Amino acid sequence: MEDQVSWWVELAVKPGRLGALEALTGEMVESTRQETGVLGYARFVTDDGKFVQVYERYASSAAAVAHLRTFAATFGGRFQSMVDRKRFTVLGNPSDELKRLLDGFGATYLKPFGTFAYWA
Repeated sequence: MEDQVSWWVELAVKPGRLGALEALTGEMVESTRQETGVLGYARFVTDDGKFVQVYERYASSAAAVAHLRTFAATFGGRFQSMVDRKRFTVLGNPSDELKRLLDGFGATYLKPFGTFAYWA
């Protein structure tokens, strides 16, 4: 588990863009399903459709970097036209390369607390 990296991202959905975001999310799910090292990939929406919470978990920083590069090239522009990022919280010990990419999203980093043998 020590190599795994995950994140929670809070997104504000731009007015009138929820339906388009749902369609794009379908494309993103299918694309991500083909990637190696993706352990968790889920989205949750508030009842009023104004906010979406993103959860993603990767087997390693390398898997997360590969995902982010694919995401940026394939979906980045359309995604940015539909949402505003409010919070990006990274859990684990991301590599320096991954941190350089995530810093562009204004990420906050939380490392494991103590040296306990956690499980998830």
